[in-house]
Amino acid sequence: MNETKEVEILLVEDNEDDLHMTLRALRKANLANHIQVAHDGAEALDFIFAQGTHVGRRVENRPKLILLDLKLPKIDGLEVLKRVKSDPRTKTIPVVILTSSKEQKDVIESYKLGTNSYIVKPVNFEGFAAAVQDLGMYWMLLNQPPNP
Repeated sequence: MNETKEVEILLVEDNEDDLHMTLRALRKANLANHIQVAHDGAEALDFIFAQGTHVGRRVENRPKLILLDLKLPKIDGLEVLKRVKSDPRTKTIPVVILTSSKEQKDVIESYKLGTNSYIVKPVNFEGFAAAVQDLGMYWMLLNQPPNP
């Protein structure tokens, strides 16, 4: 992706099938413009905080929404969430946990760390597409975030 453009959605997903399904659902909802994909937690943090391979990017040019899986390699989703919500530059970015985990400890910890929403991925594409479309419409079009 061209980093000179504003990123609207940061999608953090390591499972290729779920990644393609999410991108397909976002395209179907006409919400696929300016998406940055990170395949693990370390890559997500590098992008968000303009470090590593993203060192030239401005942190202030932040995504409008982060869709975050929990079960990620290198750095898990809870740690990514913790870092995003504990930094004054990024704490107001809406973070939606989009995961297959139904474990109550994950739900509780996610909300304690500041997630804005916790969605368990439906198994079939139609249900998944509807969930992604609804959350995209809400967070990208209806929600009124504070100015950074």
